Parts: sequence; C-alpha cells; structure tokens
Amino acid sequence: MKKLAVLLVILIGFTACSEKESNLVVSGEIKGLKKGTLYLQKVEDTMLINVDSMEVDGDPVFSLETYLESPQMMYLYLDKVDNSKFDDRIDFFADKGQITINTSLEKFETNAKITGSANQEKLAEYRKMMSRFNDQNLDLIKESFEAEKEENEEKLIEIDKKYNSLLRRKYLFTVNYAINNKDLEIAPYLALSEVFDANIKYLDTIYTSLSPNVKKSKYGKQLKDYLKERRKEEKLEEKIQEEAEEETNS
Repeated sequence: MKKLAVLLVILIGFTACSEKESNLVVSGEIKGLKKGTLYLQKVEDTMLINVDSMEVDGDPVFSLETYLESPQMMYLYLDKVDNSKFDDRIDFFADKGQITINTSLEKFETNAKITGSANQEKLAEYRKMMSRFNDQNLDLIKESFEAEKEENEEKLIEIDKKYNSLLRRKYLFTVNYAINNKDLEIAPYLALSEVFDANIKYLDTIYTSLSPNVKKSKYGKQLKDYLKERRKEEKLEEKIQEEAEEETNS
C-alpha cells in the first residue's frame, strides 16, 4: 500500500512537471460573430492539430492560449454555424507573449489585423512585396494566353524569358529578405516554405547567416536537417551521373 502511495506521488509530480505553463495568448474581437467555435491550431509532424478552443455565444471577444517552444506559424480557425468552409482560417507567425487579432465575420481572413509579433510584421511586409510579383505573373499569363490564340511563337518565347527573369528576381528577393532578417525566425521559415527548391548555395547562405538563437529555433533546426538531405541527394545524383558517363565511355 505504501509503495502504491509513493508511485502515485511520483506520477502526480511527473504530470505537474510535464505540463508547461502557457506563454502565448491570442486574443481579439470578431465583429459580427454571434455563434461558432474558435480553434487555435499549429502544424505538428505534418498534421494540423488544435491546441486550444472556445465556444462563441453572443460575445465576439475571444482569448486562446498555449505553450510555444519556439516562434512558428499558427492558425486561428473559425468553425461557423453556417458550415461555410471559405474564408475561415487566419495564418499568423506566433511568438511568445500577447498577440492580438481583430477581424470581422464577413471577411474573416482578409480583414484580419494582427499585432504583437515581430515575425508577423516581417511576414506581412514580405507578402506585400510578393503580391507585386504575383500581379506581374498574372499579366504574363494573360499575355501568354493571347499569344497562344494568335499562334505567335516569337511572342511566346519572349514571354517565357520574362517569366524566368521574374522567377529569378522573386527567388533572389526572398533570399536577400531572409538574410536581412537573420535575427528572426522568419528567415529559415521563408527558406523552407518559399525557396526550398533553390540552388543549395543560396539556402546554405541563408543558414550560415542566421543568428545562434535562430539556428536553435524550430525552423532553424528544420533548415539544417533539410540542407543535410539536399546534400545527400546531390551527392547521389553526382555518383549516378558519373557511373552513367563511365558506362557511356567504356
């Protein structure tokens, strides 16, 4: 009986130690929301999981919280009473502390105003610049469609060159943006999410530029692991190519 009591004390102590106190609070107001369920979500092992939730019944003010090991992308998901699956999830770069999200029911995603995170500010700045690249890309798609209708091969070749130039500029802008924000976790995040298929030398440049703290972060570690895998793949491709050339020459 005494052994069982000791075991229970140990288990209770272990549980208390393993439960980490919340260090992130996400709060705000959703104008027009009367009923629904809000979920605070994050990606873990490629799965989107709920870390906190609350029922909304009349009061549009909300507050959700969780423990954050490292700054990362998170999501505020609204399960509306109308069961609509459009415009229902806001993504944001979470950091420890207080983050405020104010929006409306009608335009849940597009009206979102997010404050409280330096990484989020830089993400918003980056996306604003990317929208310009995307607008130029849409213009090229339109030009390409018209050239195809006219069967203008010369024009199509010219548009293809413009597209490749735009893509290079977009990649170089992202790489430079990451390097210029080497003290923030958005740097390795952009490397992994936006230019993961870029030349490995660019990714390596981003990683080596990171501050020691950012290298230890969630995305810093992921970028380090990703670079290891890319190097392995490239070595394997080189070996296969060498063997193929030897067979051809023999």
